[in-house]
Amino acid sequence: MIEFQHVSKKYSPDAVALSDISLTLSKGELVFLAGPSGAGKSTLLKMIAAMERPTSGRVLVNGQDIGKIKTAGVPFLRRNLGLIFQQQRLLTDRSVLANVMLPLLVIGASKAEADGRARAALDKVGLLERALARPLALSGGEQQRVAIARAIVNRPQIILADEPTANLDRASANQVLDALKAFHSVGVTCLISSHDEQMLDAAARVIHLQHGQMVGEEA
Repeated sequence: MIEFQHVSKKYSPDAVALSDISLTLSKGELVFLAGPSGAGKSTLLKMIAAMERPTSGRVLVNGQDIGKIKTAGVPFLRRNLGLIFQQQRLLTDRSVLANVMLPLLVIGASKAEADGRARAALDKVGLLERALARPLALSGGEQQRVAIARAIVNRPQIILADEPTANLDRASANQVLDALKAFHSVGVTCLISSHDEQMLDAAARVIHLQHGQMVGEEA
């Protein structure tokens, strides 16, 4: 489902984000990326979403070569992706429900359909009762779960999560991880970057990065 073939990313001769990365993720896998800050985890995730393009090598997502996708094709690629980043970018001037409805409205869903699917997504992350609250009224862990609901409301085939439990307390981090595992359990492919040792201990497969290189893998 996702394949990196000898992928490197250089921003300049002295700024190498990734170096000769080769890996494959099969449909339905739950895989963690581990490594310190600056290891290349975020760059790797952004390449899958065509937010970054490889300097050399090939990134394939569902058979599509990311390096060859034209700008107009990127939104269609991302419809199959659920993106969860540390900065949730929730819109603070509208309700939690409205935030989760937004991706559906953007692609032309009716308001009634968007409302129903957004409520279902919020229910899956345990926040349906906060649907009409504003994001700033929620805790950090609740805001991250709203971000997960927004990411999965399109029913993506792949979830990409970049340090989704960063800066959360243990209880909130566990709730976020449980939500991601629930989607994995119904067949969604999940690739999650983290340096949270407790999350990594529970992982079936961990890919370790350091200084932009793969330095090991545990399965």
